[in-house]
Amino acid sequence: MRKTLSVLIALTTCLYASAQAGKGVYQILDLPMDARSIGLGGTNVSLFDGDLNLASNNPALLSDKAHNMLTLNYAKYIAGINYGSAAYGRTWGENNFALAVNYIDFGTFGQYNELDVYQGTFTAKDMVLGLLYSRQFGKYFSVGATLKTIYSAYERYSSVGMAVDFGANYHDEDNMLDLGLTVRNIGFQFDGYYSIDGTNHREAIPANILVGISKKLRNAPLRFSLTLHNLQRFALNYERTATANKEYKKEHGIKWYDMMFRHAIFGIEILPSDNFYLSAAFNYRRRAEMNIPTFRSIAGFSLGAGIRVKDFRVSMALAQFQSGNPTLHFTVSTDLKGFGVK
Repeated sequence: MRKTLSVLIALTTCLYASAQAGKGVYQILDLPMDARSIGLGGTNVSLFDGDLNLASNNPALLSDKAHNMLTLNYAKYIAGINYGSAAYGRTWGENNFALAVNYIDFGTFGQYNELDVYQGTFTAKDMVLGLLYSRQFGKYFSVGATLKTIYSAYERYSSVGMAVDFGANYHDEDNMLDLGLTVRNIGFQFDGYYSIDGTNHREAIPANILVGISKKLRNAPLRFSLTLHNLQRFALNYERTATANKEYKKEHGIKWYDMMFRHAIFGIEILPSDNFYLSAAFNYRRRAEMNIPTFRSIAGFSLGAGIRVKDFRVSMALAQFQSGNPTLHFTVSTDLKGFGVK
């Protein structure tokens, strides 16, 4: 049993590589689910173009263009792990709403006791139910919020929590400029996974402050994005040491400029038409933490593409969250008006 849970924890750590050195529980809250976000490096909080999926990064990006839009996301990871999401948007007057569900299914595991005797199977999964709201103020500004309920269950250990995201966006269509700000995952656990001396053990939820800028060139089909994440703390490294040995810190420590770039995600989109895009991005932190000098990998880099055919939008992205194991992500979105839903 202990061995099986150790394997599960290891797989979970690999899957949450995009939230390395994170603190607290419910890392699913920072796991990118859709192909558009993956193709832009894992997240984008500034791009205001009506994509319902991007509202999961910043609720202020939810607009009336997502009215009656249904989107489905899916990725198959290593060792039988599956994760994805679904979302639906509606607009009433000046108020925009969306309902979203994110999930991770780690699969089925064999359960053994301390004598290595088989005792059946157990499952492990995380799920998040989110209610999004946004509203535009004037020509340029929009604000939004997301209320998220989280459920997590690993074997007999389960937990329930709640978190809130707040976002703001500045959209200047004339100058093709977008600015975004998001404070994500402000919340707490109602019930922890276990108790200590009869007291429920509650852990912190991984808060994240992000800002971003997206700029489209007027005379070229290119849009550039820069997203800065985890601005609530500068040090993103795992190792902490109380040693006063300056030589040790010089050899093993992370330089300040290296740490600074670990907060940055650089993205570019090629937009030859309104119905097609190509994207590429570089997540410096992912590259720095997953790069193996003796092993070639695309860690830190991601690629994406999307096409719209009539009422359907299909996107896919390729990224690597574990060295040597690139993962494909798929997104299908459609306006339900074509199915008779108004």
